[in-house]
Amino acid sequence: MRKFLHLALNRVVITGFLVALQIGFFMLEIFRWSNYYVAIAIVLRLISLGAVVAIILRSNDPAVKLAWVVPILLFPLLGGIMYLAFGHVFLPGRLRRGWEQTSRHIGQSLHQETEIMDRLRRESTDTANQCAYILGYAEMPVWDRTAADYYADGIPYWKKLLEDLEQAKEFIFLEYFILGEGTMWNAVLEILERKVREGVEVRLIYDDVGSVFVLPKNYDEVMEKKGIKCIAFNRIIPVMALILNNRDHRKIAVIDGRVGYTGGINISDEYINYTHPHGGYWKDAGIRIEGEAVRNFTAMFLQMWNMVRYTEDDYSRYFHRFVTRPERTGYVQPYMDAPLDGELVGENVYLNMIGSAVKYVYIFTPYLVTDSEVVTALKLAAKRGVDVRIVTPGVPDKKTIYWLTQSNYQTLVEAGVKIYQYTPGFLHSKCVLCDDESAVVGTINFDYRSFYHHFECGVFLYRVDAIRDLKRDMEETFGVSELITMEWCRKKFVKSNVIGPILKLFSPLL
Repeated sequence: MRKFLHLALNRVVITGFLVALQIGFFMLEIFRWSNYYVAIAIVLRLISLGAVVAIILRSNDPAVKLAWVVPILLFPLLGGIMYLAFGHVFLPGRLRRGWEQTSRHIGQSLHQETEIMDRLRRESTDTANQCAYILGYAEMPVWDRTAADYYADGIPYWKKLLEDLEQAKEFIFLEYFILGEGTMWNAVLEILERKVREGVEVRLIYDDVGSVFVLPKNYDEVMEKKGIKCIAFNRIIPVMALILNNRDHRKIAVIDGRVGYTGGINISDEYINYTHPHGGYWKDAGIRIEGEAVRNFTAMFLQMWNMVRYTEDDYSRYFHRFVTRPERTGYVQPYMDAPLDGELVGENVYLNMIGSAVKYVYIFTPYLVTDSEVVTALKLAAKRGVDVRIVTPGVPDKKTIYWLTQSNYQTLVEAGVKIYQYTPGFLHSKCVLCDDESAVVGTINFDYRSFYHHFECGVFLYRVDAIRDLKRDMEETFGVSELITMEWCRKKFVKSNVIGPILKLFSPLL
């Protein structure tokens, strides 16, 4: 009974019920005006026709266009209305205006040191071009004098984060897609409350949809009462908005502008394997950086904060002034991607790495539900002799997405791509490693949601020590994962060749 009440009172269930009532009311209104059915039908069909024309004229990926055109043609009376509600970047106007207002502060606060870029060009033209792309379209400079440490598991990441939080003297910024009550968050929260009493400024952003099942309603108000400034990003509202496309999928921690974290690891107990919601072991990855490059993460957080709650024009006052800088070789470039800038930065960074690979490309991703550009790039890399390996989960968190991921296996395996399924459990890491020299660790999945709809972030690494640790983790993971063969694909014929293509048609909408 308690579980039933918990489910019945859940915000998602309540919101879904209210949305269903709105749809029902809309249909009743149509029946009520049944004498004017022909006129109403003509208006709705014209809306659907207008939606199809708008879709065709947009510069979207063809698969995205097709995914919307098909249901509109199948349901001409409601298809156009569905597209108007869910078929585009749908953020409240105040958030759009906030993003536009704060975007200029990035360029004002962050400046590329020309000496670093000139030196990088002498070392590697391809890498310099990649960094120039990130600088030009994400407005994030590349830095040296930054230490980077890779974490192949949630527990060491969490323990090191707790150590750094204990050392905070000025401010703590935390931004996570999922924030869940439990052992992991309680340990963090205890430090945050103590730091607030010590006079440290603490700000917290969590995504309202990402955390809806694991946090009470209005949890931001609970945090504010503790002295922690808090934002619940893009809150769920029961007005035709059961599905809100544009989420804050980033995971960022910044301590005093000196240390920064990102990766796939959220603050919830499954990420440290204290709980096992999907069965098996939860494998994830994170990265800690210390040095000049942390400025990028500081600016990213402040832009998101000011997008929702405008508080400052000058981000630079939160940049740490290093007296002694970490002496590490290589280059580090944290960057972001947003659904509002018209540029698929997350996808294009991956495509640049795959296209420039000479020896190998290794990939960790929980989802492989992507567009034809990525699939073609992976196949071409394998065909020209590059060792392309992709690890996906052996245990699903979402059955439909799991089948969609598997529907891509056969065409990739036929081209020579090696696909592995992580046998011990669910793999949530988002990492790309190329030729022992460059890598990305971040929040960006190989799927439409990350590429098109979410606010995301990552760290591009070149010739840093952490790359060796990432490679070691990937090689160990290959050893405990199942290699997908053509025989495996033939055994899964129905899912891969019947169900998969049907689901793939609608994959941009999932």
